[in-house]
This record gives sequence, structure tokens and C-alpha cells, in this order.
Amino acid sequence: MSAQMPKVIHPEGWKATKGYSAGMLGEGRQLFIAGQIGWDTQQEFHSDDLIEQFALALDNVLAVLKAAGGQVEQLTEMTVFVTDLQGYRERYRELGPIWKKRLGRHYPAMALIGVAGLVEERALVEIQARAVL
Repeated sequence: MSAQMPKVIHPEGWKATKGYSAGMLGEGRQLFIAGQIGWDTQQEFHSDDLIEQFALALDNVLAVLKAAGGQVEQLTEMTVFVTDLQGYRERYRELGPIWKKRLGRHYPAMALIGVAGLVEERALVEIQARAVL
């Protein structure tokens, strides 16, 4: 039995979104992925760079998705928390190649939120996600 992929929802007349979908409609088992940060499998940081931590946090999200038997196209929602919102704004274009390498042209419904800090003091980014499998 093959999994049905979630459908992108975009209200008629709305301007095209860039880097996210306005909505995703899916049917199936739901996977809730806890906030993942930019450390390795042994919970060790190797960088204090926002872009490098984003890449590893995204890899960690995808590792949980894969462990549940899911695939990238089944990601329906992501919330990204960053401790340096201005730094993110200045460097977000650097995320394009990182995103495309891991998710291609798949863009779930997303929100990005600037926060004062995260539980792990060295963490600069945390990504929480949902998928419909």
C-alpha cells in the first residue's frame, strides 16, 4: 500500500508563497517531531554558526521522519525557532542550497519565530515538525 502524499492548499487569488505552503491537506497517521537542534547524534555541537546548525537540525528532523518510515513529501508543517532573527534575515539566502539538497522543492506549511533563547544554550535554531504518513 503506497502512502498518499499531502496536498498543497493555496487559496485562489492569493499571491504565490516563497519557501513555504499556505496549507497542507493530508490523510493518514500523524507524526509529531519534537524540536530538533543543530547537534549530532551524540548531542554534541560542532558549530556556533546559524546556517550550519540549521542544516544539522533539519537533518535531525529528517532522521526522525525516516525512522518512522516517512519521506520528505509527507512533511506537512514546520516551525523554526531562531535566537538571532536579524542574523537569519541577513543570511536566509544561504539556506536555499541546504534546503534543496534535503527537501528539493517540497515546502510544508511553515512559521519562523525569533526567540530570546533555547533550552540548550549553544543552540541557535530549533525545528519542530509534523508529517502525515
